[in-house]
Amino acid sequence: MKKRLLISIMFILVLSTYSIKDDFKLSAKINIKELVIENNVHVQEEKIREKLSFLFETNLFFLKRKDLEKKLNEIDIIESFEIKKVYPKKIKIKIYEKKPIAILIYKRNKNYFTKKGDLINFFETEKYEDLPVIFGDQENFGIFYEELLSINFPINEIEKFYFFESKRWDIVTKNKQIIKLPIDNYEQSLKNFIKVRHLDNFKNFKTFDYRINKQLILK
Repeated sequence: MKKRLLISIMFILVLSTYSIKDDFKLSAKINIKELVIENNVHVQEEKIREKLSFLFETNLFFLKRKDLEKKLNEIDIIESFEIKKVYPKKIKIKIYEKKPIAILIYKRNKNYFTKKGDLINFFETEKYEDLPVIFGDQENFGIFYEELLSINFPINEIEKFYFFESKRWDIVTKNKQIIKLPIDNYEQSLKNFIKVRHLDNFKNFKTFDYRINKQLILK
């Protein structure tokens, strides 16, 4: 009886040892060996590879999206990404970048401002050199921008935004017209400018001053 028990224990140990070695070999075979990065435009591929260097020690079967997400979120221009596993040892990552709509300058800091209200570290590129420039803070411009969208203001005609300590905005158009807005209830002023900006009687004026309630001063 004791002899049978001893043989059974030894048999179990042999099987267990074999299984561990076999699993180890399998794990080594399916570790990621190749990383393909697609669709990145402004973020350098080397920077992405540096963030994801841990992948080459990762088993493809056990790779979790959250592990990649944590690392890629450290690159501020990346908005989202797609993962495709190509077994046995290849992974493809498609990058989607955030789209700047303006350049924000605040307290000597220069960033890109995105449509969703995020800030991206500034970098030189011809693609974004014609974006309007904001001299103001992120929060106040985010609110102002949403209000411009709500009234279909021609944002593509704007060159600069200025936010003052008095909590009001000036807008400079690409035609060098200056719109001086009041602190409160400036929506009607913006709507009025939309109506009159192309009328013959107003084309030659460079300053549209709405700061006094219910008045428009032209210069």
